[in-house]
This record gives sequence, C-alpha cells and structure tokens, in this order.
Amino acid sequence: MEAVNTGISDADSVDDDQTVEEDQTAEASGDPTLGQVLLAVEELWPESLAEDWDEVGLVVGRPNVPVTKVLFAVDPTLAVIDEAIQWGAGLLITHHPLLLKGVNSVAATSAKGLAVHRLIEAGTGLLTVHTNGDSAVGGVSDVLADAFGLENVEPLTPAAHGLPEEGIGRVGDLSELATLGDFAAKVFEMLPSVAGGVRVAGDKDGLVRRVAVCGGAGDSLLDAVRASNADVYVTADMRHHPASEAREGASNGRPYLIDVSHFASEWLWLPAAAEALGNVLADQGYDVEIRVSSTNSDPWDFILTPGGD
Repeated sequence: MEAVNTGISDADSVDDDQTVEEDQTAEASGDPTLGQVLLAVEELWPESLAEDWDEVGLVVGRPNVPVTKVLFAVDPTLAVIDEAIQWGAGLLITHHPLLLKGVNSVAATSAKGLAVHRLIEAGTGLLTVHTNGDSAVGGVSDVLADAFGLENVEPLTPAAHGLPEEGIGRVGDLSELATLGDFAAKVFEMLPSVAGGVRVAGDKDGLVRRVAVCGGAGDSLLDAVRASNADVYVTADMRHHPASEAREGASNGRPYLIDVSHFASEWLWLPAAAEALGNVLADQGYDVEIRVSSTNSDPWDFILTPGGD
C-alpha cells in the first residue's frame, strides 16, 4: 500500500502532545495559565493604550503553561532574568521592552539573544507593559502623582484610545504651597537611591503648587507642561537642549525642572502594579506569588560632584 503523506511531522505530534500535557497540568494544579494571567494584565493595562511606536505584550512564553510566581522589574537585564529564574518565576513582567527595535537574530552571541535563550531554556515567560502601563489609571505617572501628594490629577496628554483620565504624564496640585527646594527634597526622599540623584533647575526658594510629572523620559512633553500652567515638572532623562530651551522660554522662571533617574521614576510603580495584579488574580480565585525584583538596573554606579568625595 502506498504511504499517504498527512502533512503532519513527528515534531508536530510531539508539540501537540506537549500542549495537551500542559493544559492538563494547569487544570489539575488549579493555577492560572500564562494566558489567564495575560487576560488579567490586559484588564489593568490594555495594550490599546500603548503608543504607536511601542512594542508591548508577550515576548517569550507558552500561553497554556501554569504560572505560580510572577516577578515585576523595570528592565529585562540579564541580572534580572537570572533573579527570576533562580526564584522559579513562571513569568517576568518588565516595564521596558527587551526587543523594542527589530532584530534579525536571537543567537546567544548577543546580550538580547542570550536573554531570550535563558528565558526559554528555563521556561520563564517575559511580558512587556510599557507605555500602556504609563497611560492606564494607576500607572507609572499616577503612582508618582500619589507619592508626591497631588490632588485634582489629570493627564498631561490624554490617551487617543482610552478613558478621559488615561494618558501620558499627569498634572495636579499640592495641597499647600511649597518651596522648590522643599519639594525637590521630597522627590529625592520618595525615590529609590541611585547614583544619579536629583537635578533641579529654578529658584530654590520659589513657590510651587501645580506639579506636572512623567515617569521615564519626558522632555518631549514640555509643550504640554507649559500649557498646563505647571510650576514645576518632574521627569527623567532631561536632555541639554530641551532643558535649556525650557529655561530660556520660561515665564517668571516657570516651569521649574526636576530631573530624576529614569529607573527610579518607574520603579515606584512596581509594588503598586504587583499588588493590582495580585488582587485581580485573587478575585478570579488564583493564589499567585508576586514580588518585585530586588535588582537595581539603573545603569550608573557612582557620580562625581563639585566638592564631593
């Protein structure tokens, strides 16, 4: 009898068997699958809120495998990935993308390729929640606004496909007037300690009440900051020319500028995000262990200042 080519290879059969086994394992354990965790994440930080240039969502992982541990971090560095693997995390959720730009290879000869290999070999998924995590209610800038005690908070730039309270950046009011120096000191105290510290442009004794914030690099929002009539703007990665032009064009010296660490400005969101995801999964009957990475992924190690050691 002539053999019939079904188009199904032995490798396909193995993959199908593995998928069935994974589904059965997840169902038997009572743990959520990665796919179910993704649905919870979508409820909190919808991908539709991501900026057009951004790359968010699942980077590595099988949606049908069970997840018992989730680690949150700012960056998918190799040190963070090793921490996730050593802890036994089934999913690593990072704010920054691993593969924001297109790649032609994920060979382990590069850092990004090695990251992909380590994750796959360990069975650890990787999920990016970037500008959708910035824009959503309870996102990065909302957490900053809460930490600084802002009231009457609204987005600096409303989301194109979201609720009125969603968008990039936030602006609100302090309950009482404060000097720029005192407010900058509060910002410094609220953020995790990193080498870069906090840089301030403006009159140290100048009074501020209306505050604009944006976690991460936010000097592209300076026009929106000026339109919001903010007295001071807190963001990260302020470049020389935008900062200089903002100071030259300031009205009565405002908006003052407070430049913080990119990593530090977004790290504050991690505990709130971990708690929010834990609450959603608990409401669905799942008990998943969630923690925040202890790895400091700020790229700078030390700083020299005039008169410093």
